[in-house]
Amino acid sequence: MATFELILSMLLVGAILAAAARKLKVPYPVLLAGFGAALAFAPNIPDLTIPPDLVLALFVAPVLMDAAYDASLRDLRDNWRPVAGLAIIAVILTTACVAVVARWLVPDLPWPVAVALGALVAPPDASAATAVLSELRPPHRVLVILEGESLFNDASALLIYRAAVGVVTTGKLYSAIPSLALATIASALLGLGLARLVMVVTERRRHVATAILMQFLSVFLVWILAERLGLSGIITLVCYAIMVARIAPFQTQAQLRIPSYAVWEVAVFVLNLMVFILVGLQLKPLLQRLNRTEMINYLIVGGAVCATAILVRMAWVMSYNTVVRWKNRRFGARLPRPMMLPTFQGGLIISWCGMRGIVTLAAALALPNGADGTAAFPFRDLVLFSAFCVVLGTLIIQGLTLRPLLFALAIKQDKTVDREAKLAHVAAAEAALRALDDQPASAATAVVRREYEARLRRINSEEASSQRESSSELASVQHHAILAERRALSELRARGEIGDDAFHRIEEELDWAEVHVARQSNAE
Repeated sequence: MATFELILSMLLVGAILAAAARKLKVPYPVLLAGFGAALAFAPNIPDLTIPPDLVLALFVAPVLMDAAYDASLRDLRDNWRPVAGLAIIAVILTTACVAVVARWLVPDLPWPVAVALGALVAPPDASAATAVLSELRPPHRVLVILEGESLFNDASALLIYRAAVGVVTTGKLYSAIPSLALATIASALLGLGLARLVMVVTERRRHVATAILMQFLSVFLVWILAERLGLSGIITLVCYAIMVARIAPFQTQAQLRIPSYAVWEVAVFVLNLMVFILVGLQLKPLLQRLNRTEMINYLIVGGAVCATAILVRMAWVMSYNTVVRWKNRRFGARLPRPMMLPTFQGGLIISWCGMRGIVTLAAALALPNGADGTAAFPFRDLVLFSAFCVVLGTLIIQGLTLRPLLFALAIKQDKTVDREAKLAHVAAAEAALRALDDQPASAATAVVRREYEARLRRINSEEASSQRESSSELASVQHHAILAERRALSELRARGEIGDDAFHRIEEELDWAEVHVARQSNAE
């Protein structure tokens, strides 16, 4: 019961901190990291541990599925060079440099352990950066590169991490790295195949709770199957999610899609809360074991690793950005479609968006701790402490300064997505009107036709300011009408003229209408 009460209390505090972060306009992982650090010094808090082999599946798999589902294949293809550079070369450089620095500061640290530490802190988490950037609408290309990097850098970093851990635990390099190229290809094929299979099996699911539960179960089953086969769970899951995102829109009903998005958003949020809580609770006994001298040494190593991770990323991104801009000036840019060219300001933003997060913490917690009778990972305390220092340091240093940096650079808002959304609105409305030509003439057809024709006129109106004012006024009137409906509905229930079943049925209809009005208002 004490553990359950602890989890509830921590989640409540985490929710309050997330609300405070929105008020302060800072990424909520910044406050969560501070909360995790505070837990390490809090008295009278019971221990809470999760088996290391469960950590990655529990925390990384759903978060990765959520991010990969929203990935744009077109944008990833258009920006594959910078994404690949960050996801592969930057990860390798960070791993190598951190390993060298760690070995220099701790000569007794075995090279495989140093490499594992480097791989742990190599992959940035784009969620904190995009939470800030999306509000300020920087160049769309910047967001695409950051989101694409966050998908694939986890795979490359964890491949190196698992190879290093395998060397430490087995002492044999060949058993740790059987064939990375073959495993990568097999993982991708497995993910694509499982996506088609799962969508066929779940195609007829209509019950919301059952369908959402099957979504979560399929994610864990895909991850576990890949791991059992000796493949990369991350690559398998990324390919699985991207394929599901291509198939699901044609098979999933709106009544299921809206609640499933809400459930996934809550689940990812809770997982982020839990991982910071767990790290804080893991750090508490670690700190109690350290004397003053050891604490100072740990802080030096953690600070040096954090600085190395930040500087290596900046050096790679700005070097690549400089070469690309020189190439564009010298030979011209060959772009697959109209989009913004790389700029110094864009490179600076990408280089500064190196905040580490859930993957780093989950992988650190996944190191063998000896609790199950197996040998504990050498220097595990130092690796865990350093990983948390990197997460906390990057979130504070970069997360709190990212918004001021964007304002200082005075980057213009990018309306690429707005233009494409307008194009999609026009095409969809015209398709609907063509479809109505095949319907028999009736009052219902005339009503729907007038609605779509009015929508097209609003979209294509050249008077943008009056259009926005009209749309805003329309939304205000619709919200006012819906509010009046809600009051009337509540009064009917209060007078006993309708029961709760009828009340909730009409309430759901009004909820859908309000969501529709809000989306139309935001889109226009």
